[in-house]
Amino acid sequence: MASKTLRTLLGASLLAMASLSQAAEPRVVAITQIVEHPALDAVHQGVKDELAERGFKEGDNLKIMHESAQGNSAIAAQIARKFVGEGPDVIVAIATPSAQTVAAAARNIPVVFGAVTDPIGAKLVKSAKAPGANITGVSDMVPIEQHLDMVQRIMPDAKRLGTVYNPGEANAVALVDMLEERAKARGLTLEKGAATKTSEVLGAARSLVGKADAIYLTTDNTVISAAEAVISVGERAKIPVFAADTATVARGAVAAMGFDYYDHGRQAGVMVARILKGEKPGDMPFETMKKSNLFVNPAAGERMGITLSQDVIAGAQKVVKSDK
Repeated sequence: MASKTLRTLLGASLLAMASLSQAAEPRVVAITQIVEHPALDAVHQGVKDELAERGFKEGDNLKIMHESAQGNSAIAAQIARKFVGEGPDVIVAIATPSAQTVAAAARNIPVVFGAVTDPIGAKLVKSAKAPGANITGVSDMVPIEQHLDMVQRIMPDAKRLGTVYNPGEANAVALVDMLEERAKARGLTLEKGAATKTSEVLGAARSLVGKADAIYLTTDNTVISAAEAVISVGERAKIPVFAADTATVARGAVAAMGFDYYDHGRQAGVMVARILKGEKPGDMPFETMKKSNLFVNPAAGERMGITLSQDVIAGAQKVVKSDK
């Protein structure tokens, strides 16, 4: 009898230890991004920091896998399949191409996207309020009207606006279509330079010389990752370069109006934490960023042939000081 009791106690103890071991298993979050540049890197960091603040700490109770596709959609698809094979608790997909490849591969794994301009147009979700399936996230739809206000406030005589974009990226095409429509309503013509990869950005920017009074860059990942190429053309040809991505101002753009992509990542991180705690992504409406900040770089303006007014500088949330 005593032997049977001992075996029972030992069995219960081993079962409890096994349960405890399982409970201590870290949660797994896989993060994939289409390319590395300051804005998308900030999203990645924001997700990690938000998870840590909410009790999911890497190396403790959280394991994070991270891969960059280096701007290659085929590699993005490979990463998506690899992550699905690993079976993480949540996959975070940063930027439209990565989100599309993950959505196609991950049928039963929760997905949270970030830095996706048009989730409905990219066929990631059915609607804003009811995404459906296994995916939700945070959109970075840019306030085009505010951006055009910014350009026209700084350059009221500009009539021709140039942009460089990747015609193979759904995110970029949606933005350029919207930009062209809104610019036309203001009496502005839009000149477009196509670049399907980063090595083509310089040539696309050069094609705008003599055709554009100013260049405006959307959040197109192909272009933003090679923004210095556009900025160098702007400096040589005295064509001011504006952007939707505020991080581009520190890289030499004259001005940008947008939100902080680190905050964007934090917002996505909240959604990841909610899913790790049991919520279903298909029941969570996708979100957008509301607040926009103006960043200016007066020295960059001088290099591109314009002087920013004191009113514009005074109204900026951040004045970047850069001298070459």
